[in-house]
Amino acid sequence: MPRPLLTGLGGGLFACVAMALAAGIDWLIFDSSMLGYGLLFLPAAAATALWVRPADLITAPIAVPIAFAVGVWPLAGGSGGFGGQLMGVVTALSLNAGWLYAGTLLAALIVVVRKAALIGRRRVPRRA
Repeated sequence: MPRPLLTGLGGGLFACVAMALAAGIDWLIFDSSMLGYGLLFLPAAAATALWVRPADLITAPIAVPIAFAVGVWPLAGGSGGFGGQLMGVVTALSLNAGWLYAGTLLAALIVVVRKAALIGRRRVPRRA
């Protein structure tokens, strides 16, 4: 596993780009199936939580739901201009809240484990 190098902003941008690509893949292969999008969301959420710097751990569970919403935009299927598209996004988010919660929970759990490991390393006295 590579060293965590992403800042908070970099983690958010990574997640947004990953979910935009996932939406494109889902549109091409699965014909805008939210099941495929949700399955692609879980590894993106985990990767975001794993690759963010220790100083910016708190940003991963915040950036992941935003990235989910960014990727849902092209798959939402709204009609009638901006208002219709926005209602499509809101509907897609509400109908797929399970995927959203699962990915956010996964990112939060990874962050908590990483933070506990960092705290544990600090408390262990160094031996010469």
